[in-house]
Amino acid sequence: MALLLEQLLNGVQLGVMLFLLAAGLTLVFGIMGVINLAHGSLYMVGAFASAFVAAQTGSFLLALLAGLAAAALCGMAVEYVVLRRLYARDHLDQVLATFGLILFFNQGMVLLFGRQPLFVDIPPLLQGAVEIIPGVPYPAYRIAIIGVGLLVGLGLWFLLQKTRVGMLVRAGATHRDMVRALGVDVRLLYTLVFGLGALLAGLAGLMAGPIFSVQVGMGEQILIQTFVVIVIGGLGSVRGAVAGALLVGLVDTLLRAFLPATLRSVMQGADADALASGLASMGIYVLMALVLLVRPRGLFPAHA
Repeated sequence: MALLLEQLLNGVQLGVMLFLLAAGLTLVFGIMGVINLAHGSLYMVGAFASAFVAAQTGSFLLALLAGLAAAALCGMAVEYVVLRRLYARDHLDQVLATFGLILFFNQGMVLLFGRQPLFVDIPPLLQGAVEIIPGVPYPAYRIAIIGVGLLVGLGLWFLLQKTRVGMLVRAGATHRDMVRALGVDVRLLYTLVFGLGALLAGLAGLMAGPIFSVQVGMGEQILIQTFVVIVIGGLGSVRGAVAGALLVGLVDTLLRAFLPATLRSVMQGADADALASGLASMGIYVLMALVLLVRPRGLFPAHA
């Protein structure tokens, strides 16, 4: 029971990380119609900026601000310099351009920080564990990640549904010319939306730093999982990003935690572990296929 509860919380924590990435990515796609393969690079930028400032100053607050600022500024610069020229172009052009940005950012991180991973300490206030139920301790830092994810989700909902900015963002997604005719600077709106998506990616990256190592190319693997989340949840839907992220996080974590022991009961240890590793890696893609069989546009597609 204790192990199951711990793994469920691990799955929710992974889901929160994926949600932060998927929310920004699906926001950009839903509003701007841009496929941005370089979104994982912004996650990496946030992680590296935060790790560097933390190592230089020892201040978690400064590291947090540095990670958010670096990711948001890089995102807005990418939108202004590159993506603004691609809105009217084919999706293939967007894919090729943003793939080139992945190579650019990866090489840039190598030049700035080298190829060796950076390791980040957990902030002193969040070190240690909290007893979820008697006898079941759980790391305080992971609980904080879950809490931040919930707050961000509520904040995004409020921004998009209850504010004038959110109204303009939603209108810009479906009636771009009408919003422009009303005197709204749509190009500035797009830059700010892209900056918000980049900031969320940077937040995920800086929170991942103390759990995983910060290294070049760290954004590519999680980007694949993020696209699975978006396909499951529905393109352009923040609500779908929440549902998809939690499903992917729980399925991936539970399969990796319990499948090896289950297979060892019917197979030899080494063979069971190898098969379990392969099946666990396939799990989220099987989940995606099953969802698409039932809901071809995802669970909560935008403008459904």
